[in-house]
Amino acid sequence: MASPDFWRDQEKAQNLSRQHQNLKSKLGHWQDIKQEAEELEQLAEMIGDDEKEQTELMIRLAEVEKKFAALNFDLLFSGAHDGDNAIVSIHSGTGGVDAQDWAEILLRMILRFAERHDFSAKIIDKNEGSEAGIKSVTLSIEGDHVYGWLRSENGVHRLVRISPFDAEKMRHTSFALIEVLPELADDNNSLIKESDLKIEVMHASGHGGQSVNTTNSAVRITHIPTGLTVKCQNERSQVQNKANALKILQSKLAQIMEERGVDKLKEIRGEYQQAQWSNQSRSYVMQPYKLVKDHRTDHETPDIDRVLNGDFDDFVASFLESKLKK
Repeated sequence: MASPDFWRDQEKAQNLSRQHQNLKSKLGHWQDIKQEAEELEQLAEMIGDDEKEQTELMIRLAEVEKKFAALNFDLLFSGAHDGDNAIVSIHSGTGGVDAQDWAEILLRMILRFAERHDFSAKIIDKNEGSEAGIKSVTLSIEGDHVYGWLRSENGVHRLVRISPFDAEKMRHTSFALIEVLPELADDNNSLIKESDLKIEVMHASGHGGQSVNTTNSAVRITHIPTGLTVKCQNERSQVQNKANALKILQSKLAQIMEERGVDKLKEIRGEYQQAQWSNQSRSYVMQPYKLVKDHRTDHETPDIDRVLNGDFDDFVASFLESKLKK
């Protein structure tokens, strides 16, 4: 940071400065709690049988233990990209209008979660459903350890409920896919060659302000070797939509390479397949009983309303703990 060229690349410099500040803050918290613990140890040796002093000591000890538990939770973020921002995509699956409505419910859940944790969330592409809900949506979420917090949501989410769109009030099962990718720094764009891309521009669809639906602002990029396609349309500028699409594409390519354990993009060419709906990561049952269950960790709760309101920290913790055990 002391280098005279540090601020030449403003975005990179700001990211590094933010990382530095976060680490400095975390270290400060650990140093503070160490000091508090040492002070309590000295107090414990000094106080006698005075009941009031012992009670005050126990109250302070409980406060320190609570702080320690919060700091200890941060240690669960052990993944290579856990400290990064995240790109979250939600796609409706099997279930027709119910699935599109379910995708919108999951969008609300993710946005509420981001709000609870003071993350900044921005919708960069949204495809509305024909009758209700959404067909797909892509978000960019920024904050402290966003990818670490949200990677537990990656996978197929299954909903069982009495359909509000069924006149006979029958129970329906719907599916939606949540994809969570770490947002990579711009210096990772070496994964993408211009010659491997098919770039198309078009009118943005859906709701929009002045000029959004009347100009060729939407951009769809297809990565020819893998068949991956990314579309962005929420920005008014074609340039911004293209930049967002490239950012998402490079994150997807990096994830595929990491999952396959390869170093070169050519080793995955022609092998990529779209996510399948066969195995759900989590089930949400509203009728005939209420239950949310994660099938990877077996963690569950009957409080489905709390989870859908964005309070699923316990599911995140159980997922991260299971990863550490492996």
